[in-house]
Formats: sequence, C-alpha cells, structure tokens
Amino acid sequence: MSESSRDTAQGAGWGPAEPGVYRQLMPDHVEKLSWLNPRTLWAARNGVLASWFGDPTGRTRGRWVARRVAAGAGGDKVVRRDVPERFSFMVIGDTGEGDASQYAVVPGFLRAGAGTEFAVIASDVIYPVGATDDYGTKFFRPYQDYPAPIYAIPGNHDWYEDLGAFMRVFCGETASALDAESRPRALTRAWWRTLLWHRPRPADEELLATARELRAAPGQLALQPGPYWALDAGPVRIVGIDTGLLGTIDAEQGAWLREASRGPKPKILVTGSPLYVDGEHHPCAIEGGGTVDEIVRDPDHHYVAAIGGDIHNYQRYPVDVDGRTVQYVVAGGGGAFMHATHTIPRVSVGGVTEPDFRCYPLRGDSLAFYSRLYGHRLRLRRFFTLTEAEATAVVAERLGTEPGRAPGPDVRVTRRTRLVATLLGAGGRPDRTSRVRLPVRKIYTRLFSPGSATYSPPFFKCFLRLDVSPEAVRLRCFAATGNRAQELDPPVEDEVVIPLD
Repeated sequence: MSESSRDTAQGAGWGPAEPGVYRQLMPDHVEKLSWLNPRTLWAARNGVLASWFGDPTGRTRGRWVARRVAAGAGGDKVVRRDVPERFSFMVIGDTGEGDASQYAVVPGFLRAGAGTEFAVIASDVIYPVGATDDYGTKFFRPYQDYPAPIYAIPGNHDWYEDLGAFMRVFCGETASALDAESRPRALTRAWWRTLLWHRPRPADEELLATARELRAAPGQLALQPGPYWALDAGPVRIVGIDTGLLGTIDAEQGAWLREASRGPKPKILVTGSPLYVDGEHHPCAIEGGGTVDEIVRDPDHHYVAAIGGDIHNYQRYPVDVDGRTVQYVVAGGGGAFMHATHTIPRVSVGGVTEPDFRCYPLRGDSLAFYSRLYGHRLRLRRFFTLTEAEATAVVAERLGTEPGRAPGPDVRVTRRTRLVATLLGAGGRPDRTSRVRLPVRKIYTRLFSPGSATYSPPFFKCFLRLDVSPEAVRLRCFAATGNRAQELDPPVEDEVVIPLD
C-alpha cells in the first residue's frame, strides 16, 4: 500500500514528482472556469434569487417527478440491482468542472474502482449551471472507461438550469425544460424571481448524442426514476435525496424519504448537502416540519452512514446515536476546486471531538496549499508561502492538537507563519480567540476560496470505495493528487469498518 499524507509529505504529493497521465485524457482545449468571473456569477444567480424571493425548487421537482411517473417510472422510486451479497461501489462528489483537477481523479478512480458494481455521484455533476452542452467534457468523457452504471443526485449547480439536463442524462427525460407556468402577479416576490431567473439554454442535440456514445456499452447504462431514489443492492439500501438550491427538501420528497427509510434493511444516505460539516451540524429541514437527520437517527430506520457532497474535501464524523455509531461523511472532493480544511476549528460537535474527526487534506496541507496559491496571486511568494512542515506546525499550535503528520524536528513557528495562518483563515489559539474565530472562518470561506481549479498538483482530490458484506461496510477514502505515484497506487487517507448488525 502506498504512503498517504498521514505518513509523509511525499505521500501527500509534495516535492518533486512525476506528473500524472491524466492530461492525456483531457480535451485539447479546456475552457477556464473561474468563480471570480462576473459572467459565471451572473449565470449562477438562481441560488441567490431563491434565497431572496422564495425557492421554487420543490414545485419544479414535483413537476419533473410527475412527468417521470406518467412516463412509467416506478412510483416507489426504488432501483433494484441484482448483485452478490458481497459487492463494492464508488462514491464521488462535486465532479464537473471539466479541467485538470477533475481529470486528475480519473486514473485513480478507475484503478480503485475495478470490480465495483456501480458508482454514485453525490452532488454537482456539472458546473457552473448544469448545462446540457457541458455533459460531454464533464461527465461522459472523463468516465467513459468506467465500465459500470453511474447514478447521481443533483447538487445546487445542477439546479441552476432547472434540472433539465440532469433529468435527460440520468432519468431518461426527453425534454430539457418543463412547460412554462402561469406568470405571477406583477411586483410580487415571485414576479421578481421570474423576471430575473436564469433559464436553460437551447441544447446542441448533436453534441449530446455524440457524448452519449462515450458511455453507451450495455453494462454502463443506468436509468433512475428521478432526482431522488432508493437503490436496493445486496444487504443494503442506498437512499439518494435531492436538496435542491438551498439545501432543503420539499414535503413530497420528505414523505417519500420517511417511507423509503422504513424497514430493517441497513441504509446509507447520499445527499447533496452534508449533515455534519466544518465542525457544525446541519440537519436539513423538510418543508412542513422535521429534518432529514431525525429520519437518519431513528433507530427503526437502521441508517449506518450519511454521505454528502457540496463541500469540496473529505470529512468524517462518527456520531454516537443512542448507543450506535452513525458515520457522517463529507465526500465532495471529486473534481471542483478545493475547499479549505485549515479553517475548520477544533472539532466538538455531536459528541465527536478532535481525536475522532478525520479530514483530507490534512489541515496543514490545506494551509500550505492556500499559502502558495495566494503567494502567487498577490506576488508575495517569499512572505506568503509556507512549507508543508511550517503549515503543519502552526496549525497544530493553533488547534492545540497533535499534527496529522510530524512536521520535523527543526521546524519553528515564527511570527510570519502565525500571521500568514491568521490572514488565510486559520484563526488564533482556541483559548485566546474563541469569540472571533468562527466569524473570521466564515468570512474567509466565502471570500477567499480559490475561485478556480486551474492550479498545479497536488490537487488534494478524493473519492470513496465502499465494500459491502452481510456483516459490515468498509468505507475507504482514496486520494488523487495529480502525481503519477498516486495514480498508480491511490493512497488510502481514511478507512472505517461500519457494522451492519
């Protein structure tokens, strides 16, 4: 087994390394996607509009689901797969930026995914707005050599064009858009939302038909009944829910989720919005009352894990729920720019404390990555850039914890390293700055994320493999750095065995 980031800096992808072969998989021309570009922000405006003027996602989702039921999709929305009692599947989240950081995941994903029965994409299949024309280079091409079916749940970006492309590709829908609803009364909140709403662009049908040929083998084909579904496979049921634009679910989907969660079969939830993330609990509200996490925690429903995308890294919280452990996992590191982990405060949530918490990249590697990024952007490399050893040491000091990887005996934490850590959102020591640490972290996360995935290795991407048996599920998080060594033998960054009894 290859070294991981918890073993050595080289295992994390730092230092001289042979470049990976992932660039050979990419198109000759890759359009740069920058979240600092006003055009991109304007195209992705629907989330903001929904928060200001009311969220229409539930109503739109209901209309899509009604169309699929009328077309013959199963009303219970359950996919039944004939698999051995011992089988494996993959989970990968927030994939579709279509550039180097997405394609860098592919070689390791194919190696670690050998022999798996299917894969699930957890949130944000296509950036920036889930457009039909983007599926060729951001879904069909990168995963053309994965021989098994791929199921998906949409993220907020897939909803920015009202989910039309997602419904065509994954659910067999024939139209890219629903029939227009009646226009709301003038000057109401709904009227303003309708006036400003980003609408789907006309699709290039020839382009889509050509793209589909890349994953047209019989063993690759999958058809799911809608944007939310349940998949029965061997001894487990995998339940996928669609949290729309704002991270909530509508009453109709909530009622289905309660029904699909009944029974003694062990269950794994896959959701577009994680329930535990960045040291906080987000139970996910259901329209009309209740939360998704209340359903997960109900012992009669037998959930053993809840995996969410949306945040572009890996985190795991083993939460004790009335004497049993539910593994809450963030798995959104499948291709988009990396969200920082060094801004996560010392963990104490849901009974989970720092020794039990796991994340990838390690906080020190995250800080070193961001210091290099902003040293380059601000042309202050000598001041801003921290070595991975310096970053590891200062993060350990700030959190008051043992570092995830030993920084080395000669590394000193200086005023400069402390200042850079503070400027990049790592905050101060918990015993000195606990009152301001959380607001600073939130401001940093919102304003100073990379904004673009066009950077060089190590990328700190990741994906999951779950090996299922009648007794347990083994969950492993694999790393993808963009370096050849990690392509050939993807490092295991975290592993947990989840009992099914």
